Amino acid sequence: MTLTAQSPIAHLLASEEGRALASEYLADALDRDRGFLQAGLVPIRMVTRFEPTLVADPARTEEFLGRLGAIEAPQRPVEPVVATRDDYEDAVRASAPAQVTTVAPAVWRPVEVVLDGPGHGNPFVDVELSASLTGPSGEVEVTGFYDGEGRHVFRFLPDVAGAWAFVTRSNAASLDGVRGSVEVADAPAGAHGPVRASGFGFRHADGTRHVSVGTTAYAWTHQTPELEAATLATLAEAPFTKMRMCVFPKSYLFNSNEPAVHAFETDADGAFDTRRIVPEFFRHLEQRVADLDALGIEADLILFHPYDRWGYADLGPSGDDRYLRYVVARLSAFPNVWWSLANEFDLLGNKTMDDWDRFASVVRAHDPVGHLIGVHNCIELFDNSRDWVTHASMQRVDVYRTAEEVDGWRRRWGKPVVVDECAYEGDIDQGWGNITAEEMTRRFWEAAVRGGWCGHGETYWAADEVLWWSKGGVLKGESPARIAFLRSVLEDAPGDLEPSPLDWDVPSAVAGDGYRLTYYSFMQPRYRTLALPRGSRWRGEVLDTWAMTVTPIDGELTDGVRVELPARPYIALRLTRVAEEG
Repeated sequence: MTLTAQSPIAHLLASEEGRALASEYLADALDRDRGFLQAGLVPIRMVTRFEPTLVADPARTEEFLGRLGAIEAPQRPVEPVVATRDDYEDAVRASAPAQVTTVAPAVWRPVEVVLDGPGHGNPFVDVELSASLTGPSGEVEVTGFYDGEGRHVFRFLPDVAGAWAFVTRSNAASLDGVRGSVEVADAPAGAHGPVRASGFGFRHADGTRHVSVGTTAYAWTHQTPELEAATLATLAEAPFTKMRMCVFPKSYLFNSNEPAVHAFETDADGAFDTRRIVPEFFRHLEQRVADLDALGIEADLILFHPYDRWGYADLGPSGDDRYLRYVVARLSAFPNVWWSLANEFDLLGNKTMDDWDRFASVVRAHDPVGHLIGVHNCIELFDNSRDWVTHASMQRVDVYRTAEEVDGWRRRWGKPVVVDECAYEGDIDQGWGNITAEEMTRRFWEAAVRGGWCGHGETYWAADEVLWWSKGGVLKGESPARIAFLRSVLEDAPGDLEPSPLDWDVPSAVAGDGYRLTYYSFMQPRYRTLALPRGSRWRGEVLDTWAMTVTPIDGELTDGVRVELPARPYIALRLTRVAEEG
């Protein structure tokens, strides 16, 4: 097999012949300190975008890409397929003791059952375990996992109160045919179940609206206990209802620390052995997911990303699938999980569209809850029309335009649009990490009135390299308070906002026929003449989205009335229809 334009740049640089070709065509791009080029899996075709000689000469680009076919691609040894053995264990069938370890099982809370079983050989790959649960709402199948020290576990997320009976299946005799039951109580206050896509918005399983107000702290679970505790304390006071976070650690700008624990043991060559999982790593992750759930925050878990110096981004097909089965088996019972197959999928040149489809099928096969699933992009947009994609997870399309694209993306894919990365409030030297608090706030409002959901991040420089967007800690910026104000406006609306064409020259939205919200962004009108349905009457309020004030307008408003405005940016006008008498 030879190199192609999709091959990772590391594969080009792996041979003397490839390095010579790179020196001839990509010298400038590779000499510069390109942050994302630290990830050697970036596709070769993407690197060409940063080579001046190729950008200026498309014919030279085609010549270079054509010459790739003469270079052999490095080949990963194929991991042999080893089937689980029916004779793994010589024991009495169904003899493993089973214990429900969950205290006070309840609807929309994970229920855990632990079986004390065999630990010889390598149970991570030698043992298969699943369970069938039957309850008032029907039957559900769940995948079990090995948690070390003879602990074999399965979890489920009950959706209805009552008695749930279970029976296990396993190739290990003692784990096969174990029966038991769990009595599940009604959902506790505040437990609404997993989030589902609903039109262009989101609702919890019990029908409660979910207003998605996201933030990002990619590597916060790979920090010291003190820093992780500080992050949780900050989140407890912040307005966010979703946290984007990586399962694996990150190696990038301001991300040089080594995690305390890795997900896999290493082999004699120092490479990860995905057949030997480190349960401690995943126990820590799921504790942090539970901590977020206690705060009412969704954990948007990024399963793959390219910013890696350890080998997580290149586990090989068998390793990728084994990891996915394990992490999904462990975490799918948590109600606040979203699956993000990738952060910046297009920088992972070692994975094809067939791989992303396969990953989605693995996740779906082992996630009986059916959590939301999306794929985040860097430069090239993902095909969000795929039937397994529940929502579009978007990054800015350039340093300026992001939220302005939301209504177009809605029309393109017919799914909720979450701008998970609209750039970050901060002051570092990267163009994606130094917008003002005012601009961050503006992008949130712009996305909202265009019918989408925006995400926050913060990158203020710090000598200790603790930046919120990566490691969490404390927030320094001024946008979170303004985002909290927007959240209150969205929650007070009678439903999700839908883009409205009624104000052609300014972004506006409606929620039903009795609610209108117009946002004047960086414009500063002194007044506005309203176009309203003839004969209707409205109450009006001027919202200062920066000062976070609401000023009622005297009297009732009708079609053609002139409304005085403050003649400054970041103002919104909220109108609520007056009910007709009788």
